[in-house]
Amino acid sequence: MKPIVALVGRPNVGKSTLFNRLVGERRAIVEDLPGTTRDRLYGESDWNGRAFIVVDTAGLLLADDDLTEGTPQVEIARRVRAQAELAIAEADAILFLVDTREGLTANDAAIAEVLRQTRKPVIVVANKADNRERTFDAVEFYALNLGDPIPMSAYHGIGSGDVLDLLVASFPESDVEEQDADVKIAIVGRPNVGKSSLLNRLLGTDRSVVSDVPGTTRDTIDTLIEADGRSVLLIDTAGIRRRGKVERGIEQYSVLRSLRAIERSDVALLLIDAAEGVTAQDTHVAGMVLDALKGVAILVNKWDLIVKDNETFNAFTRHVRQAFHFIPYAPLLFISAASGQRVDQVLPLALTIADARRQRVPTADLNAMLRDAVYRHPPTAMKKGAHLRLYYATQPQAEPPVFLFFANDAEMIHWGYGRYLENQIRERYGFTGTPLKIVFRSRESREVHEERRSRRPDRARRAAAPSTVEADDDAPDGEVED
Repeated sequence: MKPIVALVGRPNVGKSTLFNRLVGERRAIVEDLPGTTRDRLYGESDWNGRAFIVVDTAGLLLADDDLTEGTPQVEIARRVRAQAELAIAEADAILFLVDTREGLTANDAAIAEVLRQTRKPVIVVANKADNRERTFDAVEFYALNLGDPIPMSAYHGIGSGDVLDLLVASFPESDVEEQDADVKIAIVGRPNVGKSSLLNRLLGTDRSVVSDVPGTTRDTIDTLIEADGRSVLLIDTAGIRRRGKVERGIEQYSVLRSLRAIERSDVALLLIDAAEGVTAQDTHVAGMVLDALKGVAILVNKWDLIVKDNETFNAFTRHVRQAFHFIPYAPLLFISAASGQRVDQVLPLALTIADARRQRVPTADLNAMLRDAVYRHPPTAMKKGAHLRLYYATQPQAEPPVFLFFANDAEMIHWGYGRYLENQIRERYGFTGTPLKIVFRSRESREVHEERRSRRPDRARRAAAPSTVEADDDAPDGEVED
């Protein structure tokens, strides 16, 4: 499970600039005006092999002299504070940004007082320290009583490595109880789609409940059960709320809770409401599952409440498939958690998907498939006239399945050919409900490789004696060419 890092501080201290640097793209709006970021953004980053989730928050105004009663800014500031408090509550570690140009302010002190009460790792980042003088000015922030302030310039990247070293060192260890489950299944979706009803129905069947373990995140319920001779951890989330129905801070942080649950799981059961159809929030959650490369099944709940005719099922199936076109491999199951309709198929389906994520294709079988695929449809080049060759393929990883294809020029292979090979793999080996990662890598042909080796002085002498020629162990026999 990836730790969550919250970027906290008063307005215009450089939180969004640091966020963009950490996630590697300009996703946050950066302006030299206070209060530009109204809502949180989240993205993924990593440092020294440790991945984590970064959350950008709006600027906090906690000091009394920063607010004037009766102004429209008061309500905005209160909502921003509520959102930031949720960010702090959800985070595993906090980067508290302050400004070396402006020095210590009353608002910095007020925020520090809140952070001291969290008992969570807090790193004081003295930002905008882009010269020697401002680096020395960082000592002023020792007065916050939150440890050593680290001078940094988010814009230039100066000192960011020191900050990230401390950050990664502060992360908690992974939870031990999750290792006890053979399969972890997350039940995700918007509120009122029936997640809790589905969990209760699943637990109401003739399966023995082993234990109830506290969720590692707020508003989740983890239940360990036995199914088909295996231990299964069911993760029930709080749900993702629709815009306008609740406070925006609560809504967006339920997204983070679901993101945590998805990260912890092997398979995500995405519930949608048959009466409401597919919403933008449903597809957003599905995108999170895809990004995490987890198995997924789409469960259409409350199907018993729909008035049906001969075309209802087919029409709704088309509607769902069109909305979730980016996960066409996800199985679709129409259920009713209230009546129990087809609920008995949910766990077997989830276990099938979990097994598919762990499936490995033998290299010989995979290359036989590749030869057939190339024969039927040679690889397409991005540049007209380029001659492409696919040499061989292998599956270096499962959970999630990764397929590696070696070619003479990987950068010239059209993205559509990767989709074609993925479809060929699915047609032959299944991988129900499982995302596949297709990777192309450049490699010299055997002829070019041997020619280059023979040109080397030490190799040329060996070439004169056939018994001493080194074998090329990089590729199996039988390269695949178009």
